[in-house]
Amino acid sequence: MKILMFGRGVIATVYGWALQQAEHDVEFYVRPGRAATYGDAVDLDLLDMRRRVWGQRVVEKWPVRYREALEPDHDFDLIVLSVPHHRLAEATAFLSPRVGRATVLVFGNIWTEPPAAIGTLPVDRIAWGFPQAGGGFGTDGVLRGTLLPSVIFGTLGRPPTDRERAVRQAFREAGLRLKEQPDFRGWLWIHFVSDAGLFSQGLRLGSLSKLAGATGDLREGLLAGRELLPLLKARGLDLRRHRGGVLLFRAPTWLTAPALAWVTAHVAPMRVLFAAHSDPDAEEPREVCRDTLAEARRLGISAPRLEAAEPNFARAGTGRV
Repeated sequence: MKILMFGRGVIATVYGWALQQAEHDVEFYVRPGRAATYGDAVDLDLLDMRRRVWGQRVVEKWPVRYREALEPDHDFDLIVLSVPHHRLAEATAFLSPRVGRATVLVFGNIWTEPPAAIGTLPVDRIAWGFPQAGGGFGTDGVLRGTLLPSVIFGTLGRPPTDRERAVRQAFREAGLRLKEQPDFRGWLWIHFVSDAGLFSQGLRLGSLSKLAGATGDLREGLLAGRELLPLLKARGLDLRRHRGGVLLFRAPTWLTAPALAWVTAHVAPMRVLFAAHSDPDAEEPREVCRDTLAEARRLGISAPRLEAAEPNFARAGTGRV
C-alpha cells in the first residue's frame, strides 16, 4: 500500500516507521520548506511493545522521504491524518480537494460530532482510528517514545466498509493488534474528557511528565475527569455503553491514584510515555482543556477542578478560555 503520513509529528512518525517496516511505501507530507529543516532521516529511540512483553528498545536513524506538494491526481492509497484536534479543520480543508482515490484515516482526538469534524472530506473515504503510541521530540531532535502493541479502530454505528477493512489490514501487517470500538463517537469523547482531567493537573505542574508517580496530583486529575462525566451525559452519550471506559474515574481514588502513580513511575511503557511529554509550551493540552471547559459552560455543567486550573490554560491576557 502506498501511504502518505500527513505531517511529521510524533504519531505520524512512529506509525510511518512501523508501516514501512511492513514493506508499505511511506512518505510524509510537510509544509513547504520543512523538508530541508527536518533533514533526510529521523533519530528514533523507541520502546517497541509489539512483540515482547517488556518491549524492545529501538535506536536508529531512519531515512524518510518528504513531499511539499500534493496534487489531486496522486496515487496514494491511504492518507494518515493525525494532527492536534484544533488543527483538524485546517488539515481537512487542505486535503478535501486533494484526496484523489485515497482513504483518509482520521487518527486522533475529536471533540465535535465526527462527521462535522472532517469538514468537506467525503464521508465514504474516511476510516476512524486512534493511536496507542506517544512520545516527543527532544531538544536534540531525537524522537523518544513508546509504540504499544495495539491500535484502536472504530465505526459510527455500521460495519466497516471495504476501505476501512483495507486500512485495518495494513496495520495488522505492521504487527499491531486491533481493538474495535463500535460506538467510536462515544469512545472519542470519553477519551477527550479523560485527557482534559489529567492535562489540567499536568499544566498546573508545568508538564504532563511531572504527573508520573505523583499520587496526589493524579488523584486530582482522576477527580477532574469524574466531574466531567455529567458533561458527556449532557451531550447525549449513554455511559452505560462505556462502563469500561469510565471505570477509572468512577472507582475509588484511594485505590486508583496510587496504582496509576506506581504504573507511571515503574512500568517502562508508561514511564517513557509520560517522560516524553515534558514540553511546558505544548499547545494541545491547553486546547483540550479550553474546549472542554467551554462546552461545560455552554451546557451549564459544573467542573470545579477544571475551572480552578483555568489560569494554566487560559489564553494570554484574557484569564478565560
